Amino acid sequence: MTANLTAEQSSPTAQPAPRVYIILVNWNGWTDTIECLESVFRQDYPNYRVVVCDNASRDGSLGHLEAWASGRVPYVPPRDSPLRHLTTPALNKPLDFLVQDRASAEQGGVGTDPALLLVDGGGNLGFAGGNNVGMRYALAQGDADYVWLLNNDTVVDPDCLTRMVRRLRDHPGPATCGSRILFYADPDMVQALGGGRFNRWTAISSQSLGRFLPADQPVDTVAIERQLSYIVGCSWLLPRAYLDDVGLMDERYFLYYEEVDWVLRAGSRYALCYADDARVYHKEGSSTGTPTGVRPSSLLSDFYIFRNKLWITRRHFPLGLPSVYLATLIQAGRRAVRGQWDKAWLILKILLGKKEFRHS
Repeated sequence: MTANLTAEQSSPTAQPAPRVYIILVNWNGWTDTIECLESVFRQDYPNYRVVVCDNASRDGSLGHLEAWASGRVPYVPPRDSPLRHLTTPALNKPLDFLVQDRASAEQGGVGTDPALLLVDGGGNLGFAGGNNVGMRYALAQGDADYVWLLNNDTVVDPDCLTRMVRRLRDHPGPATCGSRILFYADPDMVQALGGGRFNRWTAISSQSLGRFLPADQPVDTVAIERQLSYIVGCSWLLPRAYLDDVGLMDERYFLYYEEVDWVLRAGSRYALCYADDARVYHKEGSSTGTPTGVRPSSLLSDFYIFRNKLWITRRHFPLGLPSVYLATLIQAGRRAVRGQWDKAWLILKILLGKKEFRHS
């Protein structure tokens, strides 16, 4: 499941490659997750483990993942996939894998070290909560040097992790790293260059940095890094020290703005790096594969976006609350003009203090 070592890594006097834990969160997206894993286990990086946390899927995802990993069910790539070359031929099975509940995983798997750990999260923990389960497992194992948060609805180039680790190791100080993210359905077009920008006065976060550029268009990496406010959780490599120093993601956000909050909590202690030659292909807009089941156009989506705008502003930029309230009120008005009265009313209730939205 690992390719040949580089000359430096295979030298008797070379230090071993840092251990990386690759963490995916799944919710009713086992077909996406399997396709992702078929590419992940082709990484040429020599020292990694993979953790998949399932957020209480209703489609039998854990059973499907176990059947695939054991070899009982063969991998069949999507017929319309433009990236079959990154996932075929199918990996040799069975893989070295285990299935555990959340409590066991967060204690470090009770002395186990499988190449693939499938975790039953026991509930819909959200994006932050699902990733935190994987990170707690990595921390409890005691040998984690880095964690790579990776969306389950992605496919990755075989040298992606190697290039991201190299970028971080070459950086002169503490840092985290993003990658070049391309559209899965249109691999010749950029979706995001590493991360996005955050406006503290409107609490609007934008992942449009480099969006729709040709996939092979050269960019000034230093200039990109200067523009980054945060790294998108679709592909984010972090050193162990970041988790020890800053802590894990704030699970209260559930969805949206947890990445921005995580970076703001770190302050200036960690630079935001960008590995331009590390490529990830993302199925943007996939609803069944999201880690929470929240559709981008749904009431739940609006609830978390607007509630979390206020949360992050109160926490980090309280002086910006008046302008954020005004911007949010304008958004409510726009929804009313479009006849989306339920969404407009929801936003008004958030402005009046609504903090929770009942969902499964």
